[in-house]
Amino acid sequence: MEKLEVIGAKRLKGNISISGSKNSSLPILAGTLLSNKKVRILNLPKVKDIETMLLLLRSLGSKIKFNKKNKSVDIHNSKNIKTYVSYNLVKTMRAGILVLGPLLARFGKAKVSLPGGCAIGSRPVDIHLKALSKLGVKYKIIQGYIHAKAPKGLIGNVIKFPKISVGATENLIIAASFAKGKTILRNCAIEPEIKDLINFLRKMGCNIKWTGQRTITIMGVQVLQNLKYKIMFDRIEAVTYMIASALTGGNLKIKNVKPKIISTEINILKRIGTKIKIKGNEINIVGKRKIKNIKLKTAPYPGFPTDLQAQLMVLLCKAEGRSEISEKIFENRFMHAPELNRMGAKIKIFGNKAIIEGNINFKAAELMATDLRASVSLILAALTAKGKSIINRIYHLDRGYEQIEKKLSNVGANIRRIS
Repeated sequence: MEKLEVIGAKRLKGNISISGSKNSSLPILAGTLLSNKKVRILNLPKVKDIETMLLLLRSLGSKIKFNKKNKSVDIHNSKNIKTYVSYNLVKTMRAGILVLGPLLARFGKAKVSLPGGCAIGSRPVDIHLKALSKLGVKYKIIQGYIHAKAPKGLIGNVIKFPKISVGATENLIIAASFAKGKTILRNCAIEPEIKDLINFLRKMGCNIKWTGQRTITIMGVQVLQNLKYKIMFDRIEAVTYMIASALTGGNLKIKNVKPKIISTEINILKRIGTKIKIKGNEINIVGKRKIKNIKLKTAPYPGFPTDLQAQLMVLLCKAEGRSEISEKIFENRFMHAPELNRMGAKIKIFGNKAIIEGNINFKAAELMATDLRASVSLILAALTAKGKSIINRIYHLDRGYEQIEKKLSNVGANIRRIS
């Protein structure tokens, strides 16, 4: 099994180009199932979750062609698409549930395995299913599979999500794009990746409008068109490398980003003492010796994202004084804290709250990754620790970070993959 070897402490300096967004690519790939026309996707990240989603599409009958010259993927879905999604294809990835909406919208039936993914807390699919039922879907869960049918096709309705859910919002946007009549979705998630999905579907010919801050109105269509679409940048990857620069007293230029999208994160990093300059689609971030403590909570966009909580916790271990993070999205997302404590951190967990004592020096250790974002937090800590750290179970990491060891090596990190 592969591991990462990290030898700290190195100051990072140079340029890092940010890949396409995993969290944007997955619903967009699912959305291609609506169309029987050719769809070209550019800027897909080369990460395990994307490979899994492409395998899933292939298993359904999608014809997929890779174009190395312009780094794009062509997808063509004929009329002969299957509607059965095996557990083997979704056991490592929550996003498999996103094909349920388009399959029901286009073919009126689907048998989809309940998904797997990181064990960071309950992410129930009941919000997806109850919302789809309001569009006319009948469903049963039998032996771990969702058996769903829409006998009369999908019919538009007014749906208010009981709580903000990124996945349910995405699934219903895709499904309602092919429903008969008008659908109004309320209490929607408004993450940039959802806006990217909407831009993609509009270019394909769907009729989707924002009619309030968290309200979306969709008029169903039946005819779509060929299109070429470029995936947005990965904001989680971008801020992860910004935190790496702040941690190591580095000087990194983060390229291929839209700074406005990550303004919350930029403002927090400025508050705790990093020096940030923005020029067009580039961010220059310089780490300073003094890092200020802070109190914050994770929240749906435009709040601070749960996907960056583990990375920021590592930085706050170096801050002056005591910091506090409240995790408001998932109930089991502090699994990295015990591993950081093994490296010398002083983190105490009280329910959904973490108290972080600052001014610590990380010590190299052998470590165990528990989920995607926890994996990268251990790399960040190891970058600042003197000596050699080994990080096990990096298959979590490969689900969401493209060539992370290469990107970090190029800016001065001593990191390599070993067996």
